[in-house]
Amino acid sequence: MKKRQRRRLLFQAFKTGGADKILSGYLVWFFVAAIPIWIWEPGIHSYVDSLWYCFASATSIGYGDFAAVTLVGRIITVLLSIYSIAVIAVFTAVITSFFLDVSRFKANDSARKFLDDLEHLPDLSKEELEELSQRVRNFQKKNK
Repeated sequence: MKKRQRRRLLFQAFKTGGADKILSGYLVWFFVAAIPIWIWEPGIHSYVDSLWYCFASATSIGYGDFAAVTLVGRIITVLLSIYSIAVIAVFTAVITSFFLDVSRFKANDSARKFLDDLEHLPDLSKEELEELSQRVRNFQKKNK
C-alpha cells in the first residue's frame, strides 16, 4: 500500500467517523473556554495565560502555576477536561480503525493476487508455480 493510499484511508477514517467535526468543535471550545477563565479567574491576567491554563487542564498535566478558584472556572475546567478525554478516545478509535483497514486492505490485495495466480495456473512458469507453492506453505505455517 502506497503512502498516498494510506493518507487517503486515514483522512477517510477521520471524515467517516466524524472526527474532523469533533476536532473542529473541540478547538473552538478550547479557545472560547479560555475567555471566561481569563475574565473570572483572579490569578489569570492574560488570555495567553488562560490558554496555557486550558492546555494544562486539557492534557491533565496540571502544572499548578494556575488554578481555578471560582465556580465558573471550575465548571469550565471540568467540561474542558471531559471534552478532552472524549476527543482523545475518538482519535484513538479512528487510528485503530485506520490500522485495521490497512491490514484488511493488504489481506484482500494478497488474496486477490493469489486467486489471480490460481485462475491462470496453466499459464504460470515453473518458477512462478514454485513461488505460489511456497506462499501456500508460508500461509499454512502462519495459520496453524
